Amino acid sequence: MLKLIYYVPESHLESTKIAVFEAGAGGIGNYEHCAWQVLGTGQFKPLKGADPFIGEVGELEQVEEWRVETIVPEDQASNVAKALKASHPYEEPAFEFIQIVDINY
Repeated sequence: MLKLIYYVPESHLESTKIAVFEAGAGGIGNYEHCAWQVLGTGQFKPLKGADPFIGEVGELEQVEEWRVETIVPEDQASNVAKALKASHPYEEPAFEFIQIVDINY
């Protein structure tokens, strides 16, 4: 099992969640569409050649973004990553997968 973490502006929060859920993320036991999210501030500076969704080339930008966390079965990771990239407005969306260790207790 993997945990997906990604950052997205408010305008695309719900559409990215729907996309990753439809691609196989967010299932825990008898529940689906499971996620945790929190609002924070991201920053970036687009370089020459970039086509930023927010901000201007050469200018440091700070923007409110949502951090979204959800669970992804390992065999669905590729599909989920593709769905996230297709639904996300940024040229280079920031996301990561973290391995979750299942400890039987």
